[in-house]
Amino acid sequence: SLWHYPELLSDIQDGYSVSGHLLVCFSSGYFIHDTLDIILNHQSRSSWEYLVHHAMAISAFTSLIITGRFLVAAMLLLLVEVSNIFLTIRMLLKMSNVPSPALYEANKYLNLVMYFAFRLAPQAYLTWYFLRYVEVQGQGAFLTANLLLLDAMILMYFSRLLRSDFFPSLHKGAAGRDVDGEKFLID
Repeated sequence: SLWHYPELLSDIQDGYSVSGHLLVCFSSGYFIHDTLDIILNHQSRSSWEYLVHHAMAISAFTSLIITGRFLVAAMLLLLVEVSNIFLTIRMLLKMSNVPSPALYEANKYLNLVMYFAFRLAPQAYLTWYFLRYVEVQGQGAFLTANLLLLDAMILMYFSRLLRSDFFPSLHKGAAGRDVDGEKFLID
């Protein structure tokens, strides 16, 4: 959507495209489905951080769908999904104990670059934008609070990633975690 309509980037609050709206609707459905999957498969205790994240995304996206405002902000936030590719590859490599450390090493650095480019940078830009330009009342206040909570979560995940992959001597380990279906929140 942003690729086809780059002019949307000039109006984060009120920019609108049908494809962007559908993207946010589809993503909301994904978050709802993943939340139900976590709950129905009794993973709530081990995945509570995902549930918090999903609740934030669902509530924010619902407000965007209803009002039609801040859809461009949602599209920018959905860029994080690009970095999920490398986080998932990382998790699969850890779970499968792939004998090729070179593959894990290559993904480790790609993951770091993608995490910065598609998670930290868009999140930092939107936080700056909201704090500077968005009125802190009504939907603006709600979305700003959501962004700030998401900032804390993303930075926490980033510090875990750095400790695990780049400073393993500082990594305390994932006590009590197994790889059989558990999500790697600490690793």
